[in-house]
Amino acid sequence: MEFKRALYQFKQDSWAIGSLLFIIIVTLIAIFAYFLAPDKTAYGNQMHLSIHSQPPGFSCKMLIIPQAEKKKSYLFLSGNNNPNEEIPVQDIKWSKDGLAYKRYGNATDYYEKILFSSFLGVANKTVIESSYLIEKQFLLGTDKYGRDLLSRLLIGSRISISIGFVAVFISLVLGVFLGAIAGYFGGWIDRVIMWLINITWSIPTLLMVIAITLALGRGFWQVFVAVGLTMWVEVARLVRGQVKSVKEQLYIQAGAALGFSHVRILSQHILPMLIAPLIVISAANFASAILMESGLSFLGIGAQPPIPSWGGMVKDHFRYLLLGKPYLAVLPGLAIMSLVLAFMILGNSLRDAFDVKR
Repeated sequence: MEFKRALYQFKQDSWAIGSLLFIIIVTLIAIFAYFLAPDKTAYGNQMHLSIHSQPPGFSCKMLIIPQAEKKKSYLFLSGNNNPNEEIPVQDIKWSKDGLAYKRYGNATDYYEKILFSSFLGVANKTVIESSYLIEKQFLLGTDKYGRDLLSRLLIGSRISISIGFVAVFISLVLGVFLGAIAGYFGGWIDRVIMWLINITWSIPTLLMVIAITLALGRGFWQVFVAVGLTMWVEVARLVRGQVKSVKEQLYIQAGAALGFSHVRILSQHILPMLIAPLIVISAANFASAILMESGLSFLGIGAQPPIPSWGGMVKDHFRYLLLGKPYLAVLPGLAIMSLVLAFMILGNSLRDAFDVKR
């Protein structure tokens, strides 16, 4: 009955429903990022320096030079590991055995020649024009390295969603385990765990994350572990308090009198009562983890290039705010803000819905 009441109240909050739908959409985008991204190369890292920092809607002709050697690639997981060479061109001259192209943005009359044999044996102007000379559009423009900004944003969503899930999972495992033991057994066990919690709590979160990251090394998974190891204290304090309260209930004491084991009492009778507050704190921790990872990437100790990260994209382009191209930093910043806001709204709504005092 309590869960049905909370679910009914949650459905009445249109902002919370909208936030949940937005989070689901972003999660689906993160899962199918390489199928949705125009640039399907690994990390969306196809560079075209001659067309860097172009505005949204920019398009130009691309000459595709196919690669002969092919390695096994998994598009769903890591994108295309066998990218063809793409050359932005603004003019082409044909000859009997090949073509000469002028790179985009080249103000001189210099043309580079390439033979038909470079197109894997295709010696036909018509085939090259139809298959290897395309008009490529960049819906959100290009970054300072000439990479497709939309692709980088889509693939970068994987970092934010992943950091949330991994960090929340680590914090729940550590926090629930230590908090449940401290609250249930009390005594010297409680004092030792509370001492550990207070020590961890007294260290600034960002400083601890930086220290753990430097100890584990800079990288993708190291950041996930570092953020998760700093978020368990809130979960442990919550679980400890709830367990101390629930274990005084008569049905818990009756279970102990009947000879139930501590593991059975904790796992089957106490911890199920904590699901609602754990859902609420997990939503808040998810938002905190996204912000923390973005801050670390902005400082240069988060996900390392060429892995796209929204915080790293803001770091790379924040100077463009004063150079007349603010969208390069504003778009990833808006992505961070909207996802964090969605989790905060969802967390607040869940807190109100599961508030038994209402």
